[in-house]
Formats: sequence, C-alpha cells, structure tokens
Amino acid sequence: QVQLVESGGGLVQPGGSLRLSCAAPGTVFSHYVMGWYRQAPGKQRELVAVIGSGGSTNYADSVKGRFTISRDNAKSTVYLQMSSLKPEDTAVYYCNARWELSYWGQGTQVTVSS
Repeated sequence: QVQLVESGGGLVQPGGSLRLSCAAPGTVFSHYVMGWYRQAPGKQRELVAVIGSGGSTNYADSVKGRFTISRDNAKSTVYLQMSSLKPEDTAVYYCNARWELSYWGQGTQVTVSS
C-alpha cells in the first residue's frame, strides 16, 4: 500500500501562484509515474500533468505554459507549480502514483477567486 500525502492547496486570487506537494514516503519512488489530476464540482476528474520515472512530462492543454510538474526522488516528492491561476482552475487536486498499481492521495482544494 502506498500512502500519498498532499499539501499546498488554498485560496488564491486570479493571476496568483501556488505550489502543491505530494510525498510518498517508504516507496521505491523513482519507479513510479506520478501525476496530478483535478476534479471540479459537477465535472469528471481530469489529468493535469504527469511526470515519468525518467522525468518526461505531459500536460493538459489548459495548463500548458502555466503549470510545471517536477519530482525530487531523494525526497520521494512530486510538485505542481501553478502560476497565472484562473478561476477555472478551481478544483480538488489529487496526486496519483502508478507503477504496478495505481494509488491516489486524499486531495487538496485549490480555489481561485477574488
């Protein structure tokens, strides 16, 4: 069983920035493909960004150029740096770890509002 611990959500004004963190202690972290997903009220969960074990990245079109996913294998942590935030980025953000199985974090709320 992999436990994912997320942090960094909150309330931010449009145009602001936030950094989400997801720690996976006690895992062979470097083997995992790590991703961030989000789910807004009334909508399906969608992929935001993913980073492979080798560091390759992929982003949803809606966040390209604004969000950056990165990983620190020594700290068993994946990050999502979010900039130029928009109200439509408001959602619960979930961390995902995938190798042989898929694991989810508990989610962290991000609210973009003035």
